[in-house]
Amino acid sequence: MEHLVGERNLARNTQTSYRDTLALMLPFAAQRLRQSVDHLDIEHISADLVRDFLQYIEQERDCSIVTRNQRLAAIHALARFIGERSPEHVAWCAEIRSIPFKKSSKPTMIYLEKPEMDALLNAPDRRTEQGKRDYAVMLFLYNTGARADEAAHVTIDDLDLGLSPSVKINGKGGKTRHCPLWTLTARILAALIAGRASHEAVFLNRRHQPITRFGIRTLVKRYALKGSHRVPSLRTKQVSAHTIRHTTAVHLLRAGVDINTIRAWLGHVSLHTTNIYAEVDLEMKAKALAHCEIPSLEQTSRLWHNNRGLMAFLRTL
Repeated sequence: MEHLVGERNLARNTQTSYRDTLALMLPFAAQRLRQSVDHLDIEHISADLVRDFLQYIEQERDCSIVTRNQRLAAIHALARFIGERSPEHVAWCAEIRSIPFKKSSKPTMIYLEKPEMDALLNAPDRRTEQGKRDYAVMLFLYNTGARADEAAHVTIDDLDLGLSPSVKINGKGGKTRHCPLWTLTARILAALIAGRASHEAVFLNRRHQPITRFGIRTLVKRYALKGSHRVPSLRTKQVSAHTIRHTTAVHLLRAGVDINTIRAWLGHVSLHTTNIYAEVDLEMKAKALAHCEIPSLEQTSRLWHNNRGLMAFLRTL
């Protein structure tokens, strides 16, 4: 943990992921080798055993290839940590780190069209306290493009609801960014936090404790189901908090916002990540297609006859 925090400065969720990997792998290895966990040596964790573990989480635990690769990344990190501090295990480290990541196809990125997003925002009953909070959460996600975990950790101190309202978002890897807020968002948030201490989280659950990313995910799914009664196309999409993040990016792009600004808005490290939104936006592709549309055969024939008449006229001059 000192290495992960002090030297690599990994995010809290990454630390938890690494911990979970070892919590799964070590009992698996102990069972395969018929030893207790506290009697395992480094050499017991062979490359073949790691491959068996990866196959186990894929087939028996029904994990995706992405999860498999995530677990392997944690094992690679452990091997590198041991190899750097124990020279006699350099060969073992190289063998473990030679296990390749499994190639997988990228899933189709899902985002919402404007009527679908409007249906999602209109789903909460804002006459109730819970409905007001849920509306504020989803409006905040749509406005900022924040991840669910980022929204869950926003405190009242992070908000600036003055003349130019904005919010400070603490993102992945300890990176901080400032995002402007719409006047509507600022007004809704001001009503939500009225009379509360500045150190409190902005979004609280029904027990008046900070909402978690799992709570945000649940409420988004609940209102997506409710909104699908008004806009049936929502039923065909797996809507999550991250879907709203994708929606924010696509809608900003359609509004003409510069791609580099969107990168900073979402907190992407690489511009390549943000360019994905330009690739998937069907509306912009359709507009581009309209500009380079090939004329029909009838239009081509008419154009050719017109040009032939024009050339005959020019020859008489």
